[in-house]
Amino acid sequence: MHDWKSILQLLPPERRSADIRLVARHTDVYEPCDDSYALVDALLADRANLCELHPSICLEVGCGSGYVITSLALMLSDLKDTRFIATDISKSAVETTRLTLEAHNVNADVLVADLVSGIDTHLAGAVDLLVFNPPYVPTPDDEVGIGGIASAWAGGHKGRIVIDCMLEIVDSILSPKGWFYLVTVAANCPGEICQIMRRKGFASRIAIQRSTEEESLHVLKFWRDASNEASDSSNPVSPSGRTSFMQRSLPHHLSRLVSFKPT
Repeated sequence: MHDWKSILQLLPPERRSADIRLVARHTDVYEPCDDSYALVDALLADRANLCELHPSICLEVGCGSGYVITSLALMLSDLKDTRFIATDISKSAVETTRLTLEAHNVNADVLVADLVSGIDTHLAGAVDLLVFNPPYVPTPDDEVGIGGIASAWAGGHKGRIVIDCMLEIVDSILSPKGWFYLVTVAANCPGEICQIMRRKGFASRIAIQRSTEEESLHVLKFWRDASNEASDSSNPVSPSGRTSFMQRSLPHHLSRLVSFKPT
């Protein structure tokens, strides 16, 4: 009988993602859901471009169950010298991610951190691929970061408190060729998010759009506009030639490092 890794290697790379049956569970950790699947699907759809990008460092902020970082490591497993890093403010999430990585026999460095606190100087200008499925549900501001599983979804006013904190960090950690994938819902005003990033010199597009019974999901992709026209172009276009989101407008400190390398 083949083990899981042998079976997985039989799949074409563009179909490789974490097996939901092998994703670890914890009562205080957000389980993979429609937003997680949409983010992984967006990455899979862009896999050929990601391979051409050949990222040296891939970072997931807010790794939760580990479904996304594990899927990313699997779909890019053919690349050499690519390092995968994941952070989460929850120690339970870090442990759950470690178990998910172990179940799939893939490698990543897993850190307990508030976004990238404590490692931001080490990552400055070095992250080629950044992914973030943030707490985006609109809630009272005082529910943000209260601990437990609520930290995975409570986003404060417009669901934007944590998102906006992340937007302030992206420019400093993303490499010149870096890409940033962000999960949003309509309540987050994704068009406004793209305008904020545009003023910072980033172009954008919708990588994937998906409607569910509860929300309208948009996975946004950002990259630096090499022509320096992101702030004034009326017709921004992605590196793959697709029209941008703006063109298709819509109405603490590092406390622990777990470097997991399965034997």
